[in-house]
Formats: sequence, C-alpha cells, structure tokens
Amino acid sequence: MTVYFTADTHFSDPRVLAIDRRPFASLEEHDAALVALWRETVRDDDVVWHLGDFARDRPAGRAAEILARLPGEKHLILGNNDPQSVATAPGWASVGHYAEIAVDGQRLVLCHYPFRTWHDGSKGVVNLHGHSHGRLTPIPRQYDVGVDVWDHRPVTLETIRARRRRGPPVKPPARARKTP
Repeated sequence: MTVYFTADTHFSDPRVLAIDRRPFASLEEHDAALVALWRETVRDDDVVWHLGDFARDRPAGRAAEILARLPGEKHLILGNNDPQSVATAPGWASVGHYAEIAVDGQRLVLCHYPFRTWHDGSKGVVNLHGHSHGRLTPIPRQYDVGVDVWDHRPVTLETIRARRRRGPPVKPPARARKTP
C-alpha cells in the first residue's frame, strides 16, 4: 500500500482550463487525462488524500461517476469549490476540512488551504495543501500537492521531498559591506 496526495483536480469545471492554463483542448480531454493519470499511478490497495477542489459536479452526478472510476481508498479534505454533492458522493472513505495523519513516521497536517503556521510545525510536522495551484513560494515543511505542480497526477511524500531537495540552488543573501 502506498499513500498518495493530490488536490485541485477541478473535474467538470470549465474555469480551470482558462484560469490555470492547463494543456487540454477541452474539459472532456482534461477530465479523461486526469482520470487516466490517476489510474496509471494509483492501485486499488493504495490510499489517496485529495486535498480539495475535486469537482464542480455539473451535470449533477458527474463527480460521483468520476470518483467511481478512480482506484484507491479515497479521502477528501474539502476545498472552497467542492459542493455538498461532492462531499456526499459515494466512494469517499472520509470527508473533512482538516486532518492530521502520519506517513512513514512523518506527521502531516492536511488542509486545502496553505497555512502560515500549523500544529507542531516547529516540531517537524509537515503541512500539505492545495488551493494555490503552484503559485505560492514554498516555505519550509510546506508543500503544494495540487495537480498543477505534479504533472496532473497524485504524488507520494517521498517524491515531494525529493523534488524539493533537487530544486534550484538558493543563493545566500548578499551581505552588507562593513564600513571602517
């Protein structure tokens, strides 16, 4: 069993193509591609935490139809664009606004929204979030798990950490010159 994280799939939401400049010609192509990438990545015995903005659910029942096609034990952390019909769709193992879990000994705080501070953040707890579509500058121990950041597919904590480590080198700040 592998634990995956994702957010901001925005299934059946036409706004996502324009707002987020996703590389799909139509909403149908978008939804089909995200379902296919999920299915390539996740097995039936895996766990997926979806950190909000799963689907718009238009037409009614579309979110439940898509959810049924996605493998894995699926947990939903509600986002600002998830209607009640998404929250109550059959197929979620749990639904909430916030969760604290541990994966491979690492404690995690999960929410759709990125936090400035979070429970035990100073003690090494990591915050995973969506909502920002890769537009926020990351801070230590905080990661955007949205599909816009991760090639439109769910991602493991190990993969998230590996990319952060491989990121561009950070230049130290210029030091002020001492005057005699």
